[in-house]
Amino acid sequence: MTTVRREPLADQAAELLLSRIRAGEWALGAKLPGETTLAPQLGVGRSTVREAIRQLAGRGVLTSRQGAGVFVAALDAPEDWSRVVGRADIRAVLEARLAIEVEASALAAVRRTPAEVRALRAALDRRAAHRSDIEEHVDTDAAFHRVIVAASHNPLLLEMFDGFTPRSREGMITMLRARGGRGGAGAGRVGGGAAGGAGGGDADHEVHERIADAIADRDGERAAALTRGHLTSLLDQLIA
Repeated sequence: MTTVRREPLADQAAELLLSRIRAGEWALGAKLPGETTLAPQLGVGRSTVREAIRQLAGRGVLTSRQGAGVFVAALDAPEDWSRVVGRADIRAVLEARLAIEVEASALAAVRRTPAEVRALRAALDRRAAHRSDIEEHVDTDAAFHRVIVAASHNPLLLEMFDGFTPRSREGMITMLRARGGRGGAGAGRVGGGAAGGAGGGDADHEVHERIADAIADRDGERAAALTRGHLTSLLDQLIA
C-alpha cells in the first residue's frame, strides 16, 4: 500500500526561504538574518534552519562567508540543465550552438595544438565516410564540432556543447529524415551531391573542410565566419 510521505522540516524551511527570496524580500547579495531570527519566523529550530541554508547553498541560491554570515547568491534555484535542454526546441538549440561554436572556432584557431589539428582532420575524414546514413552522419558531425570546441581550451564552452549534444542529435536526425522524405532520398539516408546541403552533401562537406583549414591556418576571423554561416544555414532550412 502506498502511504503519504511527510516532507522533512528542513525541506519545507528551504522552500519557504526560497519563496521569500523569489518574492524579493532579500536582494541579490543581501545578507540573511541570523538563525535566531529566522528560526521563529519559519517555526522551526536553529538546526533545521542551518540544514535549510545548507540545502539552498548546495543549489547555488545562498553562500556562506566565514565570519560574515549568509548571503543571497541567486534569486532562484536554477533548474537541472538536462531538463532545460530536453524541453528546448531544435531552433533554440541551434541558436545556442551558434553562440557557442562561433566563439569556439575563433578561439580554436588561436589556441589549437598540432595534435588537435590532426584530430580535426581525422574527424573530418570520419564525417566524410559516414554521409549515407543519417544517424552516423549526425554523430560524426557532432564529433567534428566537438574537436573544435575542445580545441578552444575553454572548459565552459565544452561543457555547454556536451550538454546540448543529445537534444541537438535528436533534432538533427528528425530534420534530416524529414528532408530526405521530401527530397526522395529515402529513409535513413542522406542526400548526396551539392544539393545535399547541410544533410551531408558535397557543398556541406566543403564548408567543413574550409572550417578545418581556417583553424589549421590560425585564421580565427575566417573560422568564426564559416561556422556562423554553416549554423545559420541550418536554421534557415529549419524554418523553410
